Amino acid sequence: MYKNKKIYVAPMMQYTDKHDRYFLRLISKNVVLFTEMIPTNAIIHGDKKKLLEYSKKEHPIILQLGGSNPKEMAICAKVAENKFGYDGININVGCPSKKVENGMFGACLMDKPKIVSDCIKEIKKNSNIPVSVKCRIGLGKKQNYLFLKKFILCVSKAGCKKFFIHARNAILSGLNPKKNRTIPTLNYQFVYNIKKEFPNLEVTINGGIDNIKSIKKHLKYVDGVMIGREIYKNPYFLKEIEEEIFSNKKCYTRKKILEELVPYIESEIENNKASIQSITRHTFGLFTGMKGSKKWKQYLNKINHMKGDVKDIILEGAKNIYE
Repeated sequence: MYKNKKIYVAPMMQYTDKHDRYFLRLISKNVVLFTEMIPTNAIIHGDKKKLLEYSKKEHPIILQLGGSNPKEMAICAKVAENKFGYDGININVGCPSKKVENGMFGACLMDKPKIVSDCIKEIKKNSNIPVSVKCRIGLGKKQNYLFLKKFILCVSKAGCKKFFIHARNAILSGLNPKKNRTIPTLNYQFVYNIKKEFPNLEVTINGGIDNIKSIKKHLKYVDGVMIGREIYKNPYFLKEIEEEIFSNKKCYTRKKILEELVPYIESEIENNKASIQSITRHTFGLFTGMKGSKKWKQYLNKINHMKGDVKDIILEGAKNIYE
């Protein structure tokens, strides 16, 4: 029933770094992962290896870019494709932060579809990497389907065939990014209507989705579902997704996930000078819903100061919590 349907882990600033993605891939083999949003100028002028390197086990993985300069977008797309082998490029047209608005990227670009279209054209002219757009359903407090439709129409004509739509407006004045994730009213019907009116586009829905029942409902109307905060809070939710959506009954237990994470932690500490906590912080929610989950979180808060073998440290903290 869900053949060719896709589940994505949303790009989340300060969360979906390479350590988190490696951890999530241990739980799910089928979801598509996103990087955090990375500004184009950071890639062009910064340490590309530090910003873009990832484990090959993370595939499929999409690089999300923040920016509005078509030439810079094209340069980053070529780097992502040729030097790092990403599976796709995504343009952020949904972030409601004032900081990114001042830099002319994020949700404010919904009001400038021609700029987004020019970015799409330039990327497609200079590379073969698949390109997509992640946007909101609109701007401001009032919802306007025609506004969304015109945006999708303009950008799709430029060659973008894949859209990730967060089913809330972005309110750029008066609400911070955190409140923009919850306060603007969800309107899933707008996203369903876009798929209905543009059947040749691949449309993925995002926003407030936190259980299997709602995932299955959405997949009746759109091509994919994107989930962010719920997966970060409760990463083992991915096991349920694997079983219910992808019919994969061979997921690792929580204990096995931690055992598989140990060699990665050891390698990152030795080769990249990573701290153990920079990796284990992403496992805070691994035992959500289980007795002992609070103790696991308390243990992780002290883990940086512990001495000894990484495997012993990790497994000692989870002792007596496993199912």
